[in-house]
Amino acid sequence: MLRKRIIPCLLLKDRGLVKTVKFKDPKYVGDPINAIRIFNEKEVDELILLDIEASMLKQEPNYQLIAEVAGECFMPICYGGGIRTLAHADKLFGLGVEKISINAAALADISIITDIAKKYGSQSVVGSIDCRKGFFGGYSVYAASGASNTKRSPVEWAQTLESAGIGEILLTSIDQDGTQRGFDAGLIDSVVKGVHVPVIACGGAGAVSDLTDLFDQTGVSAAAAGSLFVFHGKHRAVLISYPKVSTLGRR
Repeated sequence: MLRKRIIPCLLLKDRGLVKTVKFKDPKYVGDPINAIRIFNEKEVDELILLDIEASMLKQEPNYQLIAEVAGECFMPICYGGGIRTLAHADKLFGLGVEKISINAAALADISIITDIAKKYGSQSVVGSIDCRKGFFGGYSVYAASGASNTKRSPVEWAQTLESAGIGEILLTSIDQDGTQRGFDAGLIDSVVKGVHVPVIACGGAGAVSDLTDLFDQTGVSAAAAGSLFVFHGKHRAVLISYPKVSTLGRR
């Protein structure tokens, strides 16, 4: 059995780290370099870094900041945000980023996935899917940081991304984001069973037990979390942390 991965998912806005709740009200939680130095001291599997403004503002990735981050980061890093062309991907891989996460660009033109996968391999491309549950049940894929309903089924879109060449899926529940109320196991399991590539689940982790429940209830390959690793206590004081492997019973 493959070892399950536990991945901090950090959100960038300007040059600072923030945390959202249901993709809204970003709260500043610190400097990315300082956070990464702390994670370097922990048994962190890898790191996901997502710029939540770049695509909305039609900006390219902040290459200077990413270079600083990559220079400090001892674990593999996946970056997403503002990537719209193969040339953008070229620059990021040249800076030392191991994986790139594509969301808005794939919804606009799926060929970007195929182009990057052909040049760098499927293992280097993560397809990011943001989902929200409808009033009458069922889930839809959302774009523009949760503002635009694409009317696409998460499972069908995941299958489309897989066919285009992605090697992994980052599946985020907008409804659970930042709530610390646990993962949406039903949504996650439906996508896991619909594709043949690894799925990273994100959105809702509030305790280590949420991670173990996720692994028990679904076939995900990894769990990503933000609030769990940056907040402490009921008042959500900022404190960068990471659970010990022994507390998760992982092999």
